[in-house]
Amino acid sequence: AVASRPQVEGAGDNEDSALPLIGRSPAMQGVFRMITRVLRNDLTVLITGESGTGKELVAEAIHELGSRKTGPFVAVNMAAIPHDLLESELFGHERGAFTGAVSQQIGKFEQADRGTIFLDEVGDMSARTQAKVLRVLQEQKFQAVGSTDSIEVDCRVIAATNKILEDEIRAGNFREDLYFRLNVIPFHMPP
Repeated sequence: AVASRPQVEGAGDNEDSALPLIGRSPAMQGVFRMITRVLRNDLTVLITGESGTGKELVAEAIHELGSRKTGPFVAVNMAAIPHDLLESELFGHERGAFTGAVSQQIGKFEQADRGTIFLDEVGDMSARTQAKVLRVLQEQKFQAVGSTDSIEVDCRVIAATNKILEDEIRAGNFREDLYFRLNVIPFHMPP
């Protein structure tokens, strides 16, 4: 038997409303219901679960079926970018801000303006980057590396991690205030 792609209630009756996920188990039905619920708002979502459970697919579905679908979807794997380059990737940099910055670069947050930014593996951010991401979530603005000008941004933030952030907070590795800003809508992926 071929598994059919589930439709999301309220997402329209066309082919584009099919989710990029398949499954008929009660656990997956819960995932589909949760996706439907988060489409009705623009709040920050924190997706947790083991590696390989489809966290990025869920983030893409929320973007593609939500109100920001006409804007960009920008995915950033925080664990894949060296800590000393992560701020530049997220917030951009001015020419000459550091050795090798031969031209201005637009950051991922600015690229995601009017769309969605997916911050994968947020548990791997340095304390300094966590503070800057917290500011974006609180004020919807930031400064590029080497700049004194503030850049305003309007994007939905969806974050994901395979770490248990409550344990990371207790160990002093993750900011509690950032956790509460990211965990507005908790979304756990089943194994």
